[in-house]
Amino acid sequence: MRSMTGYGSGKVQKKGWEVTVDLKTVNHRFLDLSLRLPRNLAFLEQTVREQVGRQIIRGHVDVFLTVTRPAGSSSQVDSDPDLAVLYVQAANEIAAKAGVANDMTVSRLMQQDGVITLTEAEMDEESVTAACAEAAEKAAAQVTQMRDREGVHLKEDLRMHLDAAAALREKICERAPKVVDEYREKLEGRLKQLITDGVEPQRLAQEVAIIADRCAIDEELSRLESHIRQMRQYLDAEGEIGKKMDFLIQEMNREANTIGSKASDAAIAQHVVNLKSEIEKLREQIQNVE
Repeated sequence: MRSMTGYGSGKVQKKGWEVTVDLKTVNHRFLDLSLRLPRNLAFLEQTVREQVGRQIIRGHVDVFLTVTRPAGSSSQVDSDPDLAVLYVQAANEIAAKAGVANDMTVSRLMQQDGVITLTEAEMDEESVTAACAEAAEKAAAQVTQMRDREGVHLKEDLRMHLDAAAALREKICERAPKVVDEYREKLEGRLKQLITDGVEPQRLAQEVAIIADRCAIDEELSRLESHIRQMRQYLDAEGEIGKKMDFLIQEMNREANTIGSKASDAAIAQHVVNLKSEIEKLREQIQNVE
């Protein structure tokens, strides 16, 4: 079992280019990649999607990607000394006419338009793409490892709530037959008060049969047991099981609702309330199962 919550990061350098890929994942019905890249990096989108999709089956994935040039591989810097001389001459003329000292320094001169030109080196798309693929693969592997660790704790929690649901089902099974017997005793007592000659056995049997049919929950309890058993099997299954478990938990909730509506008994009603509470806890946790 694997959780859908995780984080991973990968960094790779190739031929003077450094690519960093960070992934953050949360639960989602399908695989949903959120990737926003500047125009000059748009060519990396397909690479990231392919690498992430190979390891992550389901969940919302936020992708953060940066491409930089490490120290020692900076862009080319060009200067225009002739233009700088013209700036100095202009500064001298202004200083002479104004009667002040020329305070033009080299650092200020370099800040003037056109004196220094920064030329960005053309991006090596092939090297950057290769580095991006490796970085995305590393990040996805880290995410998978974290999701596996989270899945272990998730499984333990789900098993605990399944055990609680199974125990409540057993209590309902023990209580259900007593409901009909108690109704028979109550009905017989009421009829004895109204009929001095005693109770007609056939009439009493008919009334008991009617109430027994109305509050029969054997089928619902049987299906609920089957759902719990199948859910336990999913706990030890591999692959994408979250959707199957989500469907199964809906069926468990439906059976609990039916039991609550059919069994007109206070004790069973209380067990059903507790059962639905456990099912809701299961549902909340299953939302995070891949």
